[in-house]
Amino acid sequence: MSVLEKSIIATFAFFVFPFLLFAQQDLVDQKQRADSLYESFEEKEALELYRDILEEEPENYKALWRASFLYSRIGNRFNDEGDQKEYFNRGIDLAERALEVDSTDAQSHFVMAVAMGRKALISGARERVAASRAIKKHADKALNYDENHAGAWHVLGRWHFKVANLSWVERAAANTLFGGIPGDASNQKAADAIQKAIDFNDNNILYYYDLAKVYEEMGHDQQAISVCESAVELESRTPDDPMLKEQCRKLIFDLQ
Repeated sequence: MSVLEKSIIATFAFFVFPFLLFAQQDLVDQKQRADSLYESFEEKEALELYRDILEEEPENYKALWRASFLYSRIGNRFNDEGDQKEYFNRGIDLAERALEVDSTDAQSHFVMAVAMGRKALISGARERVAASRAIKKHADKALNYDENHAGAWHVLGRWHFKVANLSWVERAAANTLFGGIPGDASNQKAADAIQKAIDFNDNNILYYYDLAKVYEEMGHDQQAISVCESAVELESRTPDDPMLKEQCRKLIFDLQ
């Protein structure tokens, strides 16, 4: 190698190496900031950063599953069904990518179950029934990898509640097209699963509200009221919590 070539390489390294270090540190800072925003429920801002991170690291597992979960949560707040479906589809796409990176971790299965569950709620009877099998499968797998996963217990509880109370149209679709719904869903199993979610995370107001709705369906009005009273005493953390508390207060009023 000539003296000139060595000089060119040295000059290139002198200018480029500090830039690479700066870019690497900037990505580290982005990850820390995204995680901080996620933990403090500043969800739109966190999602933007996770999307930026995935531009640089498309297989970043944490960014994949957290972005998927955020798409499902944020999409659920839209009033327009088209906007909801777009966000839920993005959540499903990111969950699929997370499963490709690591299918032996609870989070990738959990966020897939959440995204599919959200989309199923705004779909037709046939689509809901078809999705129910996959939702149950991913919820079960999440719990297989982490039996203390509060979110997965909540998803499983919601699955039991929805399936136990299918309309006759949905049941007909299940029997005709898919040979029925797997498992023996019941409201009691729904209540038991959501109670487990609360046992593992007693600060999530959504869990309390969903448990109260199950108790209401079962005719256990006093239990529903008690659960709602516990919910309204909790600190609001997520953007959904004030609305959920108001729904709990309304349920208390209706049942008294």
